[in-house]
Amino acid sequence: MRPKRRASAFTTSESEEQSMDRKLNTRITEMLGIQRPILSGAMQWLAKAELVAAVSNAGGLGVMSSATFPTAEDLRAEIRKCKALTDKPFAVNLTLMPSLAPPDYPAYVKVCIEEGIRIMETSGRAPEAFMPYFKQAGMKVIHKCTIVKHALKAQAIGCDAVIMDGTEAAGHVGENDVGSMVLWPAAVDALDIPVIACGGVGDGRGLAAALMLGCEGATVGTRFFLSEEAPALRAGKEAVALHADEMSTTLVLRRFTNTTRVLNNGLAVKVKQLEESGAPFEEIAPLASGRRLKAAFETGNLDDGVLTIGQVTGILHDILPVQEIMDRMMEECFACLDRYRG
Repeated sequence: MRPKRRASAFTTSESEEQSMDRKLNTRITEMLGIQRPILSGAMQWLAKAELVAAVSNAGGLGVMSSATFPTAEDLRAEIRKCKALTDKPFAVNLTLMPSLAPPDYPAYVKVCIEEGIRIMETSGRAPEAFMPYFKQAGMKVIHKCTIVKHALKAQAIGCDAVIMDGTEAAGHVGENDVGSMVLWPAAVDALDIPVIACGGVGDGRGLAAALMLGCEGATVGTRFFLSEEAPALRAGKEAVALHADEMSTTLVLRRFTNTTRVLNNGLAVKVKQLEESGAPFEEIAPLASGRRLKAAFETGNLDDGVLTIGQVTGILHDILPVQEIMDRMMEECFACLDRYRG
C-alpha cells in the first residue's frame, strides 16, 4: 500500500507577521525545546563548545561531536564548558562507524547520562544496543539515515526523530546516492516520527524547501564551518568560501562501503587513486583519519586533511557569525514561504 501523504509540517504565528521574531513551530521545535528548526552538523574537530553554544544561543540546536574527544572524560569536560556558555538545549552525537580503534561507546553514553544530556544524535549503525539506556535517562534520540529502510528501523527501535542525509551532504552519505528532493518526502510519507532534512541546506531557501517537502527542520553543517565561531583557521575557511563551488567535492572510501563526501583536494585525489589500485583499508585509513583533518584545521592548509564538506559550497561564499547566519536563514525562509501565501 502506498504510504500516506502528510499535511504541512509547520505553522507560523500571524501576530508576528511583520516581526523579525516570527517563529516556525514544528514537531521538532516542540520536541527539542528550541525556537528555530535548525540543527548544527556534528562536524569532527569543529562541533565543540563554542560553536555548539552559539547555535543553541541563536535559537537552534547545537550538536557536539563526541568523536572529537579521545576519552569520555574529555567529552565530559567539553559538555561542562558548553553548559557554561549556554543555558539552552544542545545535543551530543555518537557516531557508530567502522574504525581501526573503536571508541569506548558505553563510557561516552555513561558520561552523557551523568551530565544530564537530554538529546542524543546517533549516526552510522542503528543505536539499538544503547536505546534502553537512552530511554531510561529520558533522552530524545535522533538517528541519521541515508535511506528510508534504515529510517523505518530507527522508528521501530524507538528513535524519536530521524535526520535524512541526501547524497549532497558532507561526510558519510551511504552507498545509494539518493538525492534530497526524493529522499526527504519519501521518508516523510513512510514515517510517523518527525523527519529532519540534511544535505544541501545552507540558507533560508533550503530550509523553506525542506519544510515544503514535509520535513520539520534541517541539519546544517558546511554553512557553520564557514562561521566565525568554528574552531578552524580563517585561511582554511576562506579557501572554501572564496574558491569552492558545487563541483568542488568528491566521494571517497566507496570500496569499503563507507562512502564519504569530501573536499576534492590533493589528499582526496590520492585516497581515490589508492582505492582504485586495490590498496587495503589499513593503508588508506591513516590518510583519511581525523588526526589529519585536525591538523588541516590547525594549519589552515586544507590539503593536509580529507575535509568532509557538502555540495552546498556552491552557494556559500562568506564567513559570518552564527547569530547572523541563523537570522539570515530565518528571514530568507519566511520570504520564500510568504511568496506563495497568495
